[in-house]
Amino acid sequence: MSSGWEEKAERLSRKLGHTFADVKLLRSAITHRSSSTTNNERLEFLGDSILNFIIAAELYARFPRAREGDLTRMRAVLVKGETVAEISRELGLGEYLSLGAGEQRSGGHQRESILSDALEAVIGALYLDSNVEVCRDRIIAWYESRLNALVPGSSQKDAKTRLQEHLQSRHLPLPEYCIMETMGNAHSPIFKIKCIIAALHISVEGVANSRKKAEQNAAEAALKGIKNDGIG
Repeated sequence: MSSGWEEKAERLSRKLGHTFADVKLLRSAITHRSSSTTNNERLEFLGDSILNFIIAAELYARFPRAREGDLTRMRAVLVKGETVAEISRELGLGEYLSLGAGEQRSGGHQRESILSDALEAVIGALYLDSNVEVCRDRIIAWYESRLNALVPGSSQKDAKTRLQEHLQSRHLPLPEYCIMETMGNAHSPIFKIKCIIAALHISVEGVANSRKKAEQNAAEAALKGIKNDGIG
């Protein structure tokens, strides 16, 4: 095994908070199918199930009075691809991925589906390299701030959905989202999105490293503007 890979594995292991006894598992977890026939798809299948189980068990323990419907909605927010990709970005997983030439050129290191699949594969690799308790400790550490922010019974809907429902309930036109600027390079772009609600004279911006997240941030800013101004 090359010294370059060993150094890469050590850096990634430190970010993940786990030193792999079998580094081949880690290497498989970060290898996309575009790069090799020996890739992370099977590990992703395993990790997806483990993530759902651990998050479900944690919610069950944290919220003993929450109804089944609330638990289901909270779990859905935490395990959806967008959230898993956000955590993947926070861990810097994108820079360690092994991608084929085509995916590299098209910015695959930042693509939501690739990032979320890779983190699920890492979870599968963690389980095979250790046990479910080690997986739980790592996953809860990565999710801690999000878990602490949950409130059973409150809406777990995203900002764009909440904004749309707010406007529809008042028979107002839906907001417009438009790209104002794309910054950075092709592999790690930063999007600036404007959310316009003409009927309420609201025009706000959101910035993030994905178009979807930038739109969510703009929608959140619009909701705050509506609340603060007491309009709509």
